[in-house]
Amino acid sequence: MKLTKFTHACVRLEKDGKVLVFDPGNFSETDQALAGADAVLVTHEHADHIDVDAVVAALLAGTSLQLYAPSGVAAQLRGKVPDAAPRIHTAVPGGDFETAGFAVRCFGGQHALIHPQIPVVANIGYFVDSNVYHPGDSFIVPDGVDVRTLLVPVHAPWNKVGEVVDFVIGVRAPTAFPIHDALLNDNGRGIVEGHVTRFGAKYGTEYRHLSSGDSVEV
Repeated sequence: MKLTKFTHACVRLEKDGKVLVFDPGNFSETDQALAGADAVLVTHEHADHIDVDAVVAALLAGTSLQLYAPSGVAAQLRGKVPDAAPRIHTAVPGGDFETAGFAVRCFGGQHALIHPQIPVVANIGYFVDSNVYHPGDSFIVPDGVDVRTLLVPVHAPWNKVGEVVDFVIGVRAPTAFPIHDALLNDNGRGIVEGHVTRFGAKYGTEYRHLSSGDSVEV
């Protein structure tokens, strides 16, 4: 598979002429990420993970585009694009499905806690083709599977660097790449990635930096 990182949490996978996109949010280059997409996986409702206008436009433009999201997001989109309702699916923890030739398993259930006075929303982590795991806004370690490529939320209002390191150690994927990094400046990125690189290596994970627009084979 070809994996392309876009700004923040948006990632595009390409395989056998098919395209799957994670979390096309409003910090990301959604026009590029969604171009020619066959399936979209949305982890949760926050705008940095779903640019609703961009996704609605993609659903209207592509009559075969399939979308999977937690129930609240799926219901919102069905209301905005009723003609596309049969192509908008609810993803649930423990569920699995195949879309556009990609095999997907769902993990998690809720967004990481930001503050006790901020409501916790539904969040689904997606594990694709027994290879790539996108946790959304959570540090849920998927059970019963071996992750080969881990997408790591390196910075957020809900995390700290020790938790990022522990997530990488817990998953123990051979390779890890950053996501959820749009709020970091270069100084902060260097500190976080330095810790993740050093501690990940001790437990068998090679952490590799990707900038927006970079692509790798996984």
